[in-house]
Amino acid sequence: MSRWTIALIAVISAHWLDGADHRQGRPDVCSLRSTLDACQFWPLDWFRELRGFSARGLESNTLDYSRQQLKTGLSLAVIANIIWGVAALFWIETQPVRAIDVVAHRAIWSLPIATVILLWMRRLPATWALIKHRKTLLWSACATLLLSTNWGVFVYAVNAGRATEASLGYFMLPLLTIIVGRFVFQETLSMAHRLAIALAVAAVMLQIVAYGSLPWISLVVSITFSLYGAIRKNIVADTMQGLFIETLCMAPFALGWLWFTGGAGLGAHGLRVDLFLLLSGVYTTAPLLTYIAAARLLPLSIVGFTSYLGPTLQLLVAQTALGESIDLVTAASFGLVWIGVLLVSGQGLLRVRRQARQRD
Repeated sequence: MSRWTIALIAVISAHWLDGADHRQGRPDVCSLRSTLDACQFWPLDWFRELRGFSARGLESNTLDYSRQQLKTGLSLAVIANIIWGVAALFWIETQPVRAIDVVAHRAIWSLPIATVILLWMRRLPATWALIKHRKTLLWSACATLLLSTNWGVFVYAVNAGRATEASLGYFMLPLLTIIVGRFVFQETLSMAHRLAIALAVAAVMLQIVAYGSLPWISLVVSITFSLYGAIRKNIVADTMQGLFIETLCMAPFALGWLWFTGGAGLGAHGLRVDLFLLLSGVYTTAPLLTYIAAARLLPLSIVGFTSYLGPTLQLLVAQTALGESIDLVTAASFGLVWIGVLLVSGQGLLRVRRQARQRD
């Protein structure tokens, strides 16, 4: 699916969702006028707008979405997903540093950047207040374990020439999220959900039969991130606050690992590798900032459509820039998962469209 296809879907869905998403009765975080003012001079002005961002702001919808908002918001959402989608091209430059070492550097160098951003957004005191709650700290520790595992497996997959398997895992993520919602939050499964899950199971079984082993990279990537998302529902923190808390939890272990390993690869493989390790924090926080800005300007339902751009680009990067190949079995697995994703997405669009018509 190309960038323009996704943008087209998002614009069409914006038309369908207009009546439903704009009248939810949720608090208005900023006026339409201030939002438009913030949109006109990207990136400095939208970054200024982030200073007023709150956890409630991520969930809110303003009463009207102008063409300028849609254009700017879609651009930012696409940029965020492009950064995530081509991440393999960044992380492969850290070779031959081990995946566990890369995760340690990613945590260490993301923490100061997240701290500075929270200071700029005037959210650091509120974030410290969250950390003081034992429940928040416990859930954050669990989220940290899942996130670090996800990071490590993805970097391992890239370095091992298995980025295609990782992209399959991210395509499976919406389907795994449905399963988590059913068993963790007792959400009801529709027929489309059941069919989508059956297709995902069929894709896994196909690989087991063909290769004699589980597609463990795809499963770990999708399971860890779907569980991570479920845990984050129990933490009253926005995206940047969550990154700060999670990297803060990682930091003692990461610093200890750097001390134990003598730098975790830093200074051992030349200036080029060192530069990419030091920039790992920037690469982690940049798409999050862009995503936050997009979420302020668009309904999350539209932002969600652009999330398919990430794994699509991951697959394209793996097959082109990284020179990986895809066989018939893997292609069939992708096809089964894609059909499941289309079923779920199509049902969601139809449901929201019906709700919009009922409100009109």
